[in-house]
Amino acid sequence: MRATLVQAGLRGLSTAQVRQVRAVRYGAADEKVARVYRELERDFGVLAPPIALHAPSPDVLAGAWLMLRETLLVPGTVPRAQKEAVSTAVSETNNCPFCISMHSSMLIDLVGYRDGALREPEAQAAAAWATANATPDQAAGHPVPFPADQAAEMVGTAVILQYLNRMVNIFLGELPLPPGAPAASMTVVRRVLVWLIKSAERQGPRPGASLDLLPDAPLPEDMKWAEGHAAIAGAYARGAAAIEEAGRRSVPAEVRSLVLEHLARWDGRPMGVSRAWVEDAVAGLADDQRGAGRLALLTALASYQIDQSVLDRFRAGSPDDRSLIDLTSWSSLAAARRVGSWMRFHPERSEPRPPAASTTPE
Repeated sequence: MRATLVQAGLRGLSTAQVRQVRAVRYGAADEKVARVYRELERDFGVLAPPIALHAPSPDVLAGAWLMLRETLLVPGTVPRAQKEAVSTAVSETNNCPFCISMHSSMLIDLVGYRDGALREPEAQAAAAWATANATPDQAAGHPVPFPADQAAEMVGTAVILQYLNRMVNIFLGELPLPPGAPAASMTVVRRVLVWLIKSAERQGPRPGASLDLLPDAPLPEDMKWAEGHAAIAGAYARGAAAIEEAGRRSVPAEVRSLVLEHLARWDGRPMGVSRAWVEDAVAGLADDQRGAGRLALLTALASYQIDQSVLDRFRAGSPDDRSLIDLTSWSSLAAARRVGSWMRFHPERSEPRPPAASTTPE
């Protein structure tokens, strides 16, 4: 009962953190969005802004929620501490301060640090694996610290964080605080959020309980790491299909082709601070597609470079919130799938899977 009261009190603070799109308030949500919101509070512990920000595009919201729920939140054979270690490491490689703050708080609470290192060797190994697998070259020389039957949980957690980091960098601030809240309040906020998250975890979310949010779909070839785990495979198949449809709906085919071409050549390394590469890349697009092309490329390859001018130029051609969520979600998942395609998850293998473009435009 106490947790329910705290959750209700935090709803407005959660949606107030969403930027760039009109947040969908808890009491104003239609049934499809409202169901995801209720499940967030039940299974995550709080109306988590990284998922709630997707609400202007309900099917994308459902897809993001399914992929996060089945990998990070549903109890499996991988302890939560190792998943949080992976989540923190991926967020650090993507320079996502919001996600680093949240997942490191959970990680510290679960295992703590000794002499600057995680106390639990398994969590240390999981974090090192996630960091190494940010690029295919590093992945090739790094051991896999888990058995192959845990690949769906470990790779799935890394891939959904690759996705969410990009979305969070665009639509949320650096800390899980509403606008105007003093940074000093983070100590109390972290304590409350960790308490709510752990309370939800103790209730043991059931595998596959939310899959009916979206229709069944085939598992894409580049997500074969999820095979053998029905709930995670189902979540990723449905989520990928919903976000692919969002891309077809809101992202010009020429822009999708451009993003996939760049991702096929990308080696996982940061693009740097200059945006000159983006202007060169979009020069061949029609004038009315350059705003979308610029935002899509930056979302996929350098979300930390996106500023208000990039968003405004996209809005000039596609002013509605759903189009903005559709485009950024499609680009974010395309990049996340690219990283997932080279991640090592077979302990006996000495080479990563050959990188492959994640999707194909129609």
